Amino acid sequence: MLDLAGIFVFALSGALVGVRRRLDVVGMAVLAEMTALGGGILRDLVLNVRPAAFSSLGYVLVPMVATLIVFFWHPHVQRVMPAVDVFDAAGLGLFCAVGTEKAMSYGLSPLHAALLGITSAVGGGVLRDILAGQIPSLLYDRQLYAVPAMLGSALMALLYTLDLHGWPTTLAAAVLAFGLRIAAMRLRWRAPLARGVTSE
Repeated sequence: MLDLAGIFVFALSGALVGVRRRLDVVGMAVLAEMTALGGGILRDLVLNVRPAAFSSLGYVLVPMVATLIVFFWHPHVQRVMPAVDVFDAAGLGLFCAVGTEKAMSYGLSPLHAALLGITSAVGGGVLRDILAGQIPSLLYDRQLYAVPAMLGSALMALLYTLDLHGWPTTLAAAVLAFGLRIAAMRLRWRAPLARGVTSE
């Protein structure tokens, strides 16, 4: 259920990008599906396993439901986006932790597993931005998005290496990423720019 909740809020953000880019319902659905499932599909392809998105009908249907909600009620969805952003942060934390744990269970080194956990968390957003014809937000990490995923994945890999498994470990890594993401949004933290470069 937590996995599907994360997929749902990621799909909402993808469909909203479609509205802003004035795409039709098909374009909105593509962006919603890619945002919600893209990171997990990339992770599973690297691991050479069947993507989880193709093992259950719910993984495909949930983004479609999110697309229809945005299609008919996007002004209302936009108004509650602060609440959606909180769930998005929860999805980020959950996906980076679960992605790292899955990669570790398939024998990857802690470093490679953490990188794959980050991919699980932010890969869908990168695919969404590329398809929408804009610079991926990952490349100008305003209000720290990738960094919380990076630290959450690193903690997950470390705990797994120490032979600490199970849901408490996953929850600890997810909460770290979630808390950092919420703090970044509230306090407007961002990664530093190159020396002498000012933000627009």
